[in-house]
Amino acid sequence: MPGACKNILIAKPSALGDIVLALPAVTALHKSFPDARISWLARPEFAPILENHPHLAEVIPFDRKLLSKAWFHPRAFGALVSLVKRLRRGQFDVVFDFQGLFRTASLAWLSGCKRRIGMANAREFAPFFYTDKVPPDPANRHLVDYYMRMVCAAGATEKDVEFVFPPDSEAAVSVRTLLASHGIKDDKYAVLVPGSAQRDKCWPVERFAILAEKISSNFGLPIVAAGTALEAPLIETLKEKAKVPVTNLAGRTSLKELVALSRAAKLVVSNDTGPGHIAAALGTPLVLMFSWSNPARIAPYGRTECMVANEPYSRGHKIRSSDPEHDIKAITVDQVWQRVCEQLAPKGQGNLPPQHSNGNG
Repeated sequence: MPGACKNILIAKPSALGDIVLALPAVTALHKSFPDARISWLARPEFAPILENHPHLAEVIPFDRKLLSKAWFHPRAFGALVSLVKRLRRGQFDVVFDFQGLFRTASLAWLSGCKRRIGMANAREFAPFFYTDKVPPDPANRHLVDYYMRMVCAAGATEKDVEFVFPPDSEAAVSVRTLLASHGIKDDKYAVLVPGSAQRDKCWPVERFAILAEKISSNFGLPIVAAGTALEAPLIETLKEKAKVPVTNLAGRTSLKELVALSRAAKLVVSNDTGPGHIAAALGTPLVLMFSWSNPARIAPYGRTECMVANEPYSRGHKIRSSDPEHDIKAITVDQVWQRVCEQLAPKGQGNLPPQHSNGNG
């Protein structure tokens, strides 16, 4: 019954892209239970993307690195005890474990909540801790829809998928100032995301360089490359290989500033990584490349025209593919360039014809 959901916990500590995919479930819960207090358990490095969300009451930090030492480190054990106490104080009526792993499922149980909803096919014996196990839909593999089915299992009636990213005026001003310092207008640029925490998701940097040249020469857009501080050397390589200027912003934007950067961009081209999924949720013109991760599960929701992947709908329910055809290197410059032209084509004028390829690097 709707009245039974007064205090709700969402357990989805990571990763950035997966957190973005879970956002519509929060909004669906808020619309279905407008008086409910909704909390989110998230890793500190990803928490900023959830701060000031209009449908969340609080973000509870989950320090995975520290808590993983709880069994042999006194300080870490104390942090775990404190976290469990905080969860118990929440007196949650229902916990949704969107992570589907032992650590989050066990915390849901330790919270004392009597109703714990998770995926029937979750890993690491996580289903053992659930009271409600939601099976996958054989006809629909997307994670957004799976999360929505989970909240509906608790009585939510809202079924519209909506990604909510509250604007942050301070972050927007900061990004405009940063871009201006490089001579770039705040709404006249393309963003490339050549990195990823997983190297086998990274499209060859030589191909990003070719793409940068084509975008710059054909559309007159300055090229901005974004990423973490650890990805700065990769972007420096991109700058060296590209024959057009590339502004390296790796490590120079906060998470909120990254959202602002993507929101105002004319185009984002990204590997399958968090910044790309942020752009997808914002509705920014986008080209998102998929390799071994199953596109049918995590492609831009309702925006299949943004996706570049080989055999995206023939991989079943597998999370990971080892087929060489799905290697990131199997994606060509021509494939990506075609999508770029489609994304930047003036509305109502069809697709812009792609230029001759400069090769695949």
